[in-house]
Amino acid sequence: MYFRILNNETSGELTYLLADLDAREAVLIDPHACDLPVLLALLAERDLRLRWVLRSHHHDALQPEEFGHLALLGAAVVQGDALAALSLADGVVLPFGGELVRILATPGHTSTCLSFGWRDRLFCGGLLAVTACPHQQRPADPEALWDSVTQRVFTLPDETLLFAGHEQRVRAVSTVLEQRRWHPYFAGQTRDEFLAHMAALPDKK
Repeated sequence: MYFRILNNETSGELTYLLADLDAREAVLIDPHACDLPVLLALLAERDLRLRWVLRSHHHDALQPEEFGHLALLGAAVVQGDALAALSLADGVVLPFGGELVRILATPGHTSTCLSFGWRDRLFCGGLLAVTACPHQQRPADPEALWDSVTQRVFTLPDETLLFAGHEQRVRAVSTVLEQRRWHPYFAGQTRDEFLAHMAALPDKK
């Protein structure tokens, strides 16, 4: 197996490359159009065929050309508002080589956010990085966000590794146990307290 983290130092956005080197098949999680030359070079370097482009969330209203550019990668683009068109749904597994990635519907940061489970890891985009997204600094649906985090993410095994879509205090990875105990917005909070904190977040300038 091959696993690579790519960090866009300008935006703080993170992209993940997963590959089965024996089968020469790969998945990209949260790629960005501005990084296409680097991503294509990485795939070509190891002669990898891209099976899936997985987007935990997107802001295509702000970046209307992004989807079209990502389609140039030549693989199906999986995102929350396109699951039905691809005959996919919550809980479906996507194969690449001898590996599987599971889709989890985790709305909240945006109304159609997805997370992707692979082995002992969950790639959860902006779900836990509540104010770190450069395109949207407060959740679109705080109620759904609370439910997604507390009912879907925090119920996973303690040792599950959580990979963010954005840098948060220079960290890309944590664990379910760590976030459940110490997350600044979720740990030790009631649902009402969390929603009050979200309502008090300043609007993006």
